[in-house]
Amino acid sequence: MPISTLLARIRRLVPRSGDQHYDEIVRSFGVGTLRPPPTPMSDGELARAIAEFLKEQPSSESVGALGRRLDPTTPL
Repeated sequence: MPISTLLARIRRLVPRSGDQHYDEIVRSFGVGTLRPPPTPMSDGELARAIAEFLKEQPSSESVGALGRRLDPTTPL
């Protein structure tokens, strides 16, 4: 799945009030901290991962937790 498609799905799940979270997700994909999942995620799985990420301020730890949910093989 192209990152642009994944980001469009994520944008629908991140409220406008959480723009700093969305910006951090976009930045992390850009610098390679986050990688798209190796297999497609359901909307439910993605929603749970994003909800977990939104509970905390965007940080390297929360990005790492999101990365592990997107791609469990990542060493984050």
